[in-house]
Amino acid sequence: MKTWPFGSVLVANRGEIAVRILRGIKACGLESVVVYHAADRKSPAVALADRTVEITGNTPVAAYLDMAQILDAARATGAGAIHPGYGFLSENTDFARAVEATGLVFVGPTAEQIELMGDKVRARAFVERGGFPVAPSAIEDDDPASFVERARAVGAPLLIKPAAGGGGKGMRIVRDMARLEEEIERARSEGQRYFGDGRLYAERYVENPRHIEVQVLGDAYGNVVHLFERECSVQRRFQKVIEESPSPALDDARRRAICAAAAGIARTAHYRNAGTVEFIYGAGGEFYFLEMNTRLQVEHPVTEAITGMDIVREQLRIAAGEPLGYAQDDIHTHGHAIEFRIYAEDAARGFIPTTGPVLALHHPRGEGVRVDSGISPGQEVTPAFDPMLAKLIVHAASREAAIERADRALGEYVLLGCQTNTAFLRRLIHNPAFTAGDIHTGFLDANPQLAAEPELAADTRTRLLAAGCLLSRPIRDVVDATPDLHAALGGWRN
Repeated sequence: MKTWPFGSVLVANRGEIAVRILRGIKACGLESVVVYHAADRKSPAVALADRTVEITGNTPVAAYLDMAQILDAARATGAGAIHPGYGFLSENTDFARAVEATGLVFVGPTAEQIELMGDKVRARAFVERGGFPVAPSAIEDDDPASFVERARAVGAPLLIKPAAGGGGKGMRIVRDMARLEEEIERARSEGQRYFGDGRLYAERYVENPRHIEVQVLGDAYGNVVHLFERECSVQRRFQKVIEESPSPALDDARRRAICAAAAGIARTAHYRNAGTVEFIYGAGGEFYFLEMNTRLQVEHPVTEAITGMDIVREQLRIAAGEPLGYAQDDIHTHGHAIEFRIYAEDAARGFIPTTGPVLALHHPRGEGVRVDSGISPGQEVTPAFDPMLAKLIVHAASREAAIERADRALGEYVLLGCQTNTAFLRRLIHNPAFTAGDIHTGFLDANPQLAAEPELAADTRTRLLAAGCLLSRPIRDVVDATPDLHAALGGWRN
């Protein structure tokens, strides 16, 4: 656009998404500002931003959740807009309202839209009233006294979810209805602990469904488009590990149906800015609304790769009051893209987070390879934040070619000092079921062997141990030391 109503944008986030947004801001010719906690002082985001403001808190996470500090930073730097990224305050209605009340532009949907879709019960009811598909369910708010019996009537298997939930927290799958009340109380307790809200709802659980989501964009003038779907079925603990587009499960007719439903939901909500409508997809081709995320998604680069669109730029344009300027028929896809989340975790030990210094870091390069990273050498990977360190995105003409490119790129990714999941990801993409596209949300649970480290051959283990010993400091000191007899010779030469 020719002129922007704001000249500077503050990024209220950290890690790889802060870097991604900062690059988008710079590409638009705008000044970039980022807030940071001391734990992120050496991060790439701090190095990249035009201006930086340190924020403090009892914990690093608390600093990034401190609305007052972030708004003060925006005022102090003269920022005219705030981009929240994902996580932290990105779907906080109070923050969105506070940004607008301060006279700044919130790069995202309206507070009312965040509020509507953030409450899973309200969102589900809204979608159902609009005539879009939802799974059979029981909602506690409708009649708390009869909730247990109404949930029992939906039948097993049953999925119990917190009304204010997200990220898989508090979700319980009930297959034995004799345990229904026990699981309801557990879900309520977890919902209260994670979200400060113990309200629940229960819906029919689709066994081994796929998780398919659709990227949507809407402007302030009622224009809404979709940017096609992403398959996000490979998950551990309800958290995504691999995302790809197009989905290997969908034919053209089903793709049109699910994308049209997503765009219809966004249009009915008069949705503005970028959002994602998520569905569960059954083996018979049936699909049901799951939730809508009113923010930029972690996996947005997959969509950028196949459409050629810069979603962060579109977010900024929409926030600046620009119309979309294109219609659904103007959006096309090319090839296949896959994103891999690089986590600091030990897959063989139940995907537990790992920590350590970033001693060395090498990102793969080449045609069709993109890395969005939030770390640099000299940083420390700590338990203070989510264990995702980076995202590796590959794009090729076909899914087969993308998998082949991913295998090479994952093999070239090097991080010394902290264990990551790259070896696990390589094992995963070589699995015949994954290669065939036969995946679902229970895929990793059904294939636990993928998480296990393969046994090393005895001679390989011996060589590695020998190399490790020879490189250790005590051994090197002995090897490099001059024996006393030789040292006593002084400068004598024969």
